[in-house]
Amino acid sequence: MSDVFNSYRTEIIYTAFLLIVLLVIRAIIVITVKKIGKKSGTTEARANLIGRYATVTIFLIGLLIEAFILGADTNDITLVFSSVFAVIGIALFAIWSILSNVTSGVIMFFSFPYKVGDKIKIHDKDYPVEAIIEDIRAFQLILREDNGDLVTYPNNLILQKAVTLMEKDALDDSSIL
Repeated sequence: MSDVFNSYRTEIIYTAFLLIVLLVIRAIIVITVKKIGKKSGTTEARANLIGRYATVTIFLIGLLIEAFILGADTNDITLVFSSVFAVIGIALFAIWSILSNVTSGVIMFFSFPYKVGDKIKIHDKDYPVEAIIEDIRAFQLILREDNGDLVTYPNNLILQKAVTLMEKDALDDSSIL
């Protein structure tokens, strides 16, 4: 056992250092996202979702750096990543609308001017909607119309349409709950 440790001492030390650095970076990002979420009035679930996206990204970057620490050749890593990205690219092209909605959800977390409880009007020529925002999720907005109908509206479309704020904090009315 000590022979293995002595043979790979440098790699083990670099790996431990990398792990500590990535955990610190992850903690900083998650705390910052939660502060931004609290400041903008979004739900904790949305902040946790963005934190998970950041964690996955940091994990993938960590795997890439760990491959270099363990001595993988740059050409081999390039081949693996280009193959993986080609497969992922084809898969994402097939499900581009899902990716579009997730990306829109991340954008909405940082810059969406409306929050849960606001009554909005979406100026869509095919299906105009006037409703209260009940929830903002990764893929869609959950809206409640005045007649009680529940409407799910895709995140990518909400960023493409004109939206008017009708009332502030309409969920304060207990008749809606």
